[in-house]
Amino acid sequence: MTFHRSLLAIPLLALAACAAPVEEGDTGPAFLEELPEGLAEAAAPDQDLTRVLIMPEDGCYWYQYPGPVETTFLPLRTVDGRPICSRPQT
Repeated sequence: MTFHRSLLAIPLLALAACAAPVEEGDTGPAFLEELPEGLAEAAAPDQDLTRVLIMPEDGCYWYQYPGPVETTFLPLRTVDGRPICSRPQT
């Protein structure tokens, strides 16, 4: 029985060897190097303005939030909770 279990481990080890780590390269998000005038003043506090981008889907500003489990993007909002966008919303 021990022989059969070891045979099952061989394909699993071979499959694990095929996995490659994902590296962030040129295909990563394009963060703004400089914030537009007035954006920092319009944004509510407690939002990280060092890694901000404009999502092409909605034209709004989003910031990278490093949460306790994963890093995700959240919409940049004003003090009263409205999203900050670079083009008018329809």
